[in-house]
Amino acid sequence: MPLRSGKVPRDAVHHPLFARCYARVSVAAETRMGMGRVRGRLLAGLSGRVIEIGAGNGLNFGHYPGTVSEVVAVEPERRLRHLAVEAALRAEVPVDVVPGAAEALPVKSEAFDAAVVSLVLCSVRDVPRALGELRRVLRPGGELRFFEHGRGGGRVMAFSQRALDRTVWPVLAGGCHLSREPVRALRDAGFELGPYRRVLMPEQGPVLPSSYCVLGTAWRPLDT
Repeated sequence: MPLRSGKVPRDAVHHPLFARCYARVSVAAETRMGMGRVRGRLLAGLSGRVIEIGAGNGLNFGHYPGTVSEVVAVEPERRLRHLAVEAALRAEVPVDVVPGAAEALPVKSEAFDAAVVSLVLCSVRDVPRALGELRRVLRPGGELRFFEHGRGGGRVMAFSQRALDRTVWPVLAGGCHLSREPVRALRDAGFELGPYRRVLMPEQGPVLPSSYCVLGTAWRPLDT
């Protein structure tokens, strides 16, 4: 893997209690909430070298198609990173799990054909900086696949999301925010938006403040 010079912090994020809870809930969500199907749609058709930001416990790894030559998976939280290493050993494509933060990716510029963010932009500390890093490491014309949750619903739901963000939700959910707008953030960061669609998670059941998601594709422009 092409590393940047300089020291990379090994534990840029430390949420051990949340990591334990997430590891359990996310596995159950693969079938009960339909997350496995979403991951399959998110990653279908990818090829070449891919960087995945905030890989969590590695649940995406089993969905990468054989056309992917290598995945570099960046995960800042120690416990989740250990679980991702275990998942990488079971993957059918080569996966290298490394520490690092989205705002300072430990890889060289223009080193990847594609990038993946999956339920990540809600929790990074500096979204514009993280997206700037993604543009840096993608080759011109490189593809970004995203599945993120954020602001949605009517005025009452939007108010609830903002209220939770200002109080208990980031503390309980490992720095997650409910009212961010990933599509707008991608556009503001200079990505060219491709097709995307709004989805609710879970697909069936109660609509929660965290239910409003978007699944889609963007590109780094060829002329930057």
